[in-house]
Amino acid sequence: MSLVKLTIKGISYSQTQNGAYALILNEVDGDRKLPIVIGAFEAQSIAIALEKEIRPPRPLTHDLFKNFADRFDIVVKQVIIHKLVDGVFYSSIICERDKIEEIIDARTSDAIALALRFNAPIFTYKNILDKAGIYLKASSDEENPDDVLSSPETFGMGEESNQSGETYTKHSLAELNELLEGAVRDEDYEKAAKIRDEISRRES
Repeated sequence: MSLVKLTIKGISYSQTQNGAYALILNEVDGDRKLPIVIGAFEAQSIAIALEKEIRPPRPLTHDLFKNFADRFDIVVKQVIIHKLVDGVFYSSIICERDKIEEIIDARTSDAIALALRFNAPIFTYKNILDKAGIYLKASSDEENPDDVLSSPETFGMGEESNQSGETYTKHSLAELNELLEGAVRDEDYEKAAKIRDEISRRES
């Protein structure tokens, strides 16, 4: 079976499962998207890995694994989403140490969080993409945010944030940077990502 390389398009709040997020993977040489429902913690960890400017004061679980692997010269070479059963994706982490390759079973969300930290490529098999891949219609209408996938920097900016009514548009840049530092210090990474997105919009 042929492998298909995937990249991360973004994370959006799940419209079907409360407290869950949809991780959207892009087919590199095609137009299909592979949506995978993941938990809030995993979504947060992936968002932090994507948002380079947010650095946790203490290592998260996936950061700890990366530090551990680095210490013992273990390298994650690639991640393969190899199976889909009853809507659940199964993944393997391909690791190498002392030129010996090992295959480790993992939840897809954990595997992708680690792939980002190791700059490892993400693949799936063509038959899985044929079965679960979808074509998402692009939308440039900002007045219909439900039709637009969140970018990695806008993690948590979907339905959940609309319900809370939180907005940072009235704050100055200096205030936003101060709020960002406080959110990272308090390990409230969802809030930090929202503030970082507002700062990025101002600076672009």
